[in-house]
Amino acid sequence: MSGICAGRVVVVTGAGRGLGRAHALAFAAEGARVVVNDLGVGLDGTPHPDSPAARVAAEIREAGGEAVVHAADIATSEGAASLVTTALETYGRLDTLVNNAGFLRDRMLVNLDEDDWDAVVRVHLKGHFLPLRHAAAHWRAEAKAGRTPTARIVNTSSGAGLLGSVGQGNYSASKAGIVALTLVAAAELARYGVQVNAIAPAARTRMTERTFADTMAAPDTGFDAMAPENVSPLVVWLGSAASEGVTGRVFEAEGGRITVMEGWRPGPTVDRGARWSPAEAGETVTKLLAEATVPGAVYGA
Repeated sequence: MSGICAGRVVVVTGAGRGLGRAHALAFAAEGARVVVNDLGVGLDGTPHPDSPAARVAAEIREAGGEAVVHAADIATSEGAASLVTTALETYGRLDTLVNNAGFLRDRMLVNLDEDDWDAVVRVHLKGHFLPLRHAAAHWRAEAKAGRTPTARIVNTSSGAGLLGSVGQGNYSASKAGIVALTLVAAAELARYGVQVNAIAPAARTRMTERTFADTMAAPDTGFDAMAPENVSPLVVWLGSAASEGVTGRVFEAEGGRITVMEGWRPGPTVDRGARWSPAEAGETVTKLLAEATVPGAVYGA
């Protein structure tokens, strides 16, 4: 198959439904051979008898593409290692990793128990780190052997990770951590031919159906702004060789809109060259805040 990803091997985690499914199909349509990872669990991460990854792989093959299923838990070192191994043993290479897997256990902070915190941080943050680590180890070995790859990692953050979201302390913290992980990975892995970026998508999936309940009706224009397929073209481009030179960036994608997100950077500042008293510090901060940009509102506030 032809396309901007022809000849590339792409791994997509959480690819059985929603955004992951849309990404896997979009990569295949652009010529990639796809490793479709999904545990097939429910929205809260509990076991589910369905096997959505097999259905997505079948869709790809029926359309004339190539795909293989990977059903291990990528939030374990063994599962993440086997994800990379599956790509290498099946197709002989790995070019792009799309970290997408996740689920929700929403609670207000005073009701958020330790298990719900650990489960969400595990699947989102650890589930990004471990596949990234094992893929990066492979690409580093390739680079040291004189075969520097044109490798790409696309991580999945969220507006909740950039601005916060009421009732989603565990999810917001995980998604914010993914942004920081993206920045570190982009800096550390550049020498090995690896580019690392993140997206903050807004789309209708199992995880967001309540969030976007008011916008789920088809608009009069016929354009479904909340369709997950709207996000995938950006992900495919970031995962292709065509994105050369783009790394360490976070992009918001929703409907037909793409935004380059700009994170923390120094704002108004005063340096007196000596220690402040608490009262002096407070007076100075009040003046600085009056000059500073007002932060975006936390979702749900």
